Formats: sequence, structure tokens, C-alpha cells
Amino acid sequence: MNLFNRRYFLNLWKPSIIILMSIFGFLTFSQGAEYTAGEILERLDNTMTAETLTAEYRMIIHGKRNTRTLVSMVYQAGSDSSYVEYTSPPREKGTKMLKVGDKLWIYSPLTDRVLQIAGHLMRQSVMGSDYSYEDMTEQTKLTDIYAVEIIGHEILNGSSCVILELNGKEPGLAYAKRKIWVDIDHWLAIKEERFAKSNKLLKISEILEIQQVGRQWYPKHITLKDANMAGEGTEIWLDKVVLNAPIPRHLFTKAALRR
Repeated sequence: MNLFNRRYFLNLWKPSIIILMSIFGFLTFSQGAEYTAGEILERLDNTMTAETLTAEYRMIIHGKRNTRTLVSMVYQAGSDSSYVEYTSPPREKGTKMLKVGDKLWIYSPLTDRVLQIAGHLMRQSVMGSDYSYEDMTEQTKLTDIYAVEIIGHEILNGSSCVILELNGKEPGLAYAKRKIWVDIDHWLAIKEERFAKSNKLLKISEILEIQQVGRQWYPKHITLKDANMAGEGTEIWLDKVVLNAPIPRHLFTKAALRR
């Protein structure tokens, strides 16, 4: 085929290619069109909540000067109880966190003391990471504390996403506004931007890898970057996740912190 014929052939098919791409884009985005913003947020909430959760995870903190890795076990029951125990490295081994309702306690084996974290201290960094204590213990359903609307659609990392804008229903929230990219095939927030009341960007999180746990999809590799901190952000790897398995109730008592 000479150059003239090749150009003629491509020009002939160009409108058809554009039409096919348009149709494909419409079909992709229309998958989320049947849901309201509230329904999408509710499905997202349901994906990320379970009767109980047991998980082993690694937290990799990319600080300004070095990188640290912490390993811990986390146990959650419902939306108001969670227990975390660090198992590595030796310096942090035995450190524990307990959240019951709106109260959070931390046990340090170095001092053999239990401290309650409350008020503005909840927004402090956990172990020098980009996560705050509020981030680590957040279990309230988003539908309970945010008004939501659909503001767009996008293909992100190969996933069809509905973009939601969330605005806080009550004062004093850690994030007055959120922008969430919801993967409508797996019902996960594969990207999220979190803002202050002034619209200042505070944090960006992304799910880079997912895993199937039972009959649902769950994050496996997550990154979080605090816009106000130096370093390259914090990674979390959920290496083992078990949903809806029995958890001993004694773990969610202050007595468990000293065991």
C-alpha cells in the first residue's frame, strides 16, 4: 500500500474509530449511571465495613531521611471497636492501641503506661507516618457524616470511576470535604483527596492493588501522602485479611492493653 492509499485508508476509518471510542466510553461510564450519589456512597461504605475484621499489615513510612517498616495486627468489631498491636520492629513491639466508641488509649511497653488520646491529639501522626490517629481508627460510615453528589466520571488506572464530592454535615470533622474516585466494578475508593474547611488539600490516598476476600474486593496496597509533611508518603500492605470471623471480646477492653 503506497503512502497515499495508506492515508486514504486511515482517514476512511478515522470517523468509525472515533465513534467506537465514544460508544465504549459511554458504555463504561453508564455502568454507574443507574445509581444515585447516595447509593454509590452507601455501597462504598458496605464494602469497607464488616461485622468483624482481622488483618496483618505492614506500614512503610518513607520519611525525609529514612524509611521504616512496622508490622502489626489489627482487630475490628463493628463500627466502634478496634485493637491494634505492633509486632515489629523490636523498638515498637508490644505497643498497642484500643478504640472503643470515641475513646482511644495507647499502651507503651517502654513506660508500661496507658495513655488516653483525645481532642486535638487525635490528629497527631501515628509513629511518624502520614496517618493520624483519626485516620487509623476511622470507622464511622461516610453516609452518616457527609452530604454527597456526583461531579464527574473518569477512567483511572484502567478502572471506570464515578467521582464523588463529599461535604461534611457537621462541624469539627477532620476533613470538611472529600473528593473520591469510586471504582464501580469493585466498589472501592481507588483515589481520594481530603480537604480542610478552607479547601486546602490535606491528604491524598490511593489504592494501588486490590485483593479478593471471600466474595468481596478489599484493598491490598494503599498509599497516603500528607500534603504538609516531608517525605514520600506512607504505604500500607494488607498481607492477611479475614472478614466476619469471631474475635475474643476481651481484646476490646483496657485490660487487654497490658497483657
